[in-house]
Amino acid sequence: MAKKSITKRWIFNNLGVIILALLVIEMIVIYAVQSYYYNSAKQYLVSKINAVTSVLSIHSQDSSANFSSEMRNMLETFNEKDKIELMAINSKGRVVLTSSGFSPDEDSVMPDYEQAMEEGEGSYIGRLTGGEKILAVSVPLSPFNSEYSSVRMVTSLTEIDNTIQGYIMFITAVCMAIILIIVVTGLYFAGSIVKPIRQISGITRKFAMGDFSVRIESNNDDEIGDLCTAINHMADELSSAEAMKNEFISSVSHELRTPLTAIKGWAETLMVDGGENPDTMKKGVGVIVNETERLSQMVEELLDFSRMQNGHFTLQNANMDILAELGDAVLIYSDKARRENISIIYDEPEMLPFVFGDKNRIRQVFINIIDNAVKYSSSGDTVTIKARSKDNKIIVTVVDTGCGIKESDLAKVKTKFYKANHTRRGSGIGLAVADEIIAMHGGTMDISSAGEGKGTQVKITLPTK
Repeated sequence: MAKKSITKRWIFNNLGVIILALLVIEMIVIYAVQSYYYNSAKQYLVSKINAVTSVLSIHSQDSSANFSSEMRNMLETFNEKDKIELMAINSKGRVVLTSSGFSPDEDSVMPDYEQAMEEGEGSYIGRLTGGEKILAVSVPLSPFNSEYSSVRMVTSLTEIDNTIQGYIMFITAVCMAIILIIVVTGLYFAGSIVKPIRQISGITRKFAMGDFSVRIESNNDDEIGDLCTAINHMADELSSAEAMKNEFISSVSHELRTPLTAIKGWAETLMVDGGENPDTMKKGVGVIVNETERLSQMVEELLDFSRMQNGHFTLQNANMDILAELGDAVLIYSDKARRENISIIYDEPEMLPFVFGDKNRIRQVFINIIDNAVKYSSSGDTVTIKARSKDNKIIVTVVDTGCGIKESDLAKVKTKFYKANHTRRGSGIGLAVADEIIAMHGGTMDISSAGEGKGTQVKITLPTK
């Protein structure tokens, strides 16, 4: 099935309506011009014939005058006989005298005469036997004279029709010019829409194939320009997401490979001589347990992220003591921080209001945040953890003196797959998952940093029960 272009639809729909409207307007204007000229000619003949009948009325009242002679004299001396033919019609309805001296055909119709006899004045527009178009006006003479019943004036409409024809040609030319202008401007306008749309269609096909290197060029300051800008922005975001996804795959692959390599290496070592050396056995098992825990945490993050994307992430809400979950998270990382010469300062309040939420998910958030604080800190740095209650809200802050975050990266650190620092381990989805969990509890998670090397602050706000 052939597709219908916007240009063709415009031509067949809008242009058809415009042409029809112009034709109607042209017909109305032509009718108005024709009526004006014909009515003007009729009024002129009426005024002339009334002048003639006025003179004849004077002669009919003069008993000494010969009415027939006066009638003949008037027709012979009629001063506009070159344009108008004056006729005298007898009581039998026949033309007996004319200003031209030629009598009309006996079979010539005179509807204007018949109308004048009935209504006091008559007019007729028609054609002579030879085809010439005429205008005739008749006025009765009775009771002026019993010999003549009416006078009639006839004029040719050829000159008037030629004038009207000139107007018709002019109006038609104007309509054609209007249509031409509308077609040219309409095609230009349709082209200004179709061309960017075709460009958008071609480029979006490339986007669908995974090629985000091209962009749509548009100089339009309108909705089409806004659409092009939006699509270009979408391409930038998709390109960024694609790059982050590839970086995420690379990072996860590296993160998975490292513990798997350690587990495999120590497993092979234990198979060879682990049973003979208790210290080697203890150290190897410890490494395997730690790396397995690390793998488990990564897999859990990936599963959580997948559940969030599919809308299957659920909470097991109940009243919970947030200090217990925060204390467990601090305890988990105390030994690790001590081994890496990082100080953890936990300013624990005596009591906080209960929170309605999923304690396991909240503990997961605290573990993730403290893990990041330790991970992005170096030997000698400090991680400070505080919790307080204010305005029916619980506020937990985790502040470290570690490597900090660049201002350009700050707005993206909670974006999925994004890693501000590629020198530290991690999948890049931990903060995205943590932010989603806090949002599902009706809270907020804000991350701030004064810049690189100046530490980071994470502020978690949760509503109380």
